[in-house]
Amino acid sequence: MDRVIRIGTRDSELAMWQATTVEKALNALGYKTELVPVKSEGDLILDKPLYEMGITGIFTKTLDVAMINKKVDIAVHSMKDVPTALPQGIVQAAVLKRANTVDILLHKGNTTFLDPEVEAVVATGSLRRKAQWLNRFPKHTLVDLRGNVNTRMQKLNDNADWNGAIFASAGLDRIKKKPKGFVNLDWMIPAPAQGAMVVVAMAEDSFALDALRQLNDYEAEMTTHIERQFLRTLEGGCTAPIGAIATYNQKEETIDFTGVLLSLDGKEKFEIKKTVAIQEWKKLGFFAAQELLANGGQALMEKLRQELKRS
Repeated sequence: MDRVIRIGTRDSELAMWQATTVEKALNALGYKTELVPVKSEGDLILDKPLYEMGITGIFTKTLDVAMINKKVDIAVHSMKDVPTALPQGIVQAAVLKRANTVDILLHKGNTTFLDPEVEAVVATGSLRRKAQWLNRFPKHTLVDLRGNVNTRMQKLNDNADWNGAIFASAGLDRIKKKPKGFVNLDWMIPAPAQGAMVVVAMAEDSFALDALRQLNDYEAEMTTHIERQFLRTLEGGCTAPIGAIATYNQKEETIDFTGVLLSLDGKEKFEIKKTVAIQEWKKLGFFAAQELLANGGQALMEKLRQELKRS
């Protein structure tokens, strides 16, 4: 195992934690590694909402190019940032054991604003979180929040008129930044593949693929496949407020799935829940999305495409 596997990663604290986790796991198997941090366009441009930047691949494009140009061998990503269609020649090599999938609200010690009748200001850079929040709290104002985890936490502290901001629990857990006072948003359907880390490699790099196969967690691979298939079937290349969560019920040998699609203002909401036998997991996301589209989701997706084109 003389070859060194060069691990490409964004250079934020969370991304470095994720890449180091993969590095340690490969080292434990006897592989030599080297971390190669790269700045992504999504990290550099902080004054535009993600959907205006053509969100697909905004955090992964730089690493894709580095891998295609043979500057790195593999890349580690938060799976929810990865487009559902990978660039030609790049393949999913491993999904690591999944962390907490829940979204959480950070606040300033006062949660009386968590009332549909109260006006408040809540920050998030995610269309999905914004739409679900407005569906529950229609009188609240949602403001855009960009940057890495530390930057976003600082912005919440710096903006006196902000009541709270929404984060993924997994990210704060990983870098041990989760404060004592937070609210679990267990009613909010997470982003497809939230809480999962994925490692990608070049399709022809059998050495890296063999190494990474040993890190793959089958349950995480299965649930994220379902959620991303649901997203891909609905999306058709359009960024939209879509949430999805699949969980494996070991006792019953079933998969429980919930998917949601909302209008940007949160006023329209289409939700689907399904439970299927474990043998049916490979097409679950596709069939759930088709059912949701047939029951009103198609018209909403068309409306969303027009709205997002104009914004």
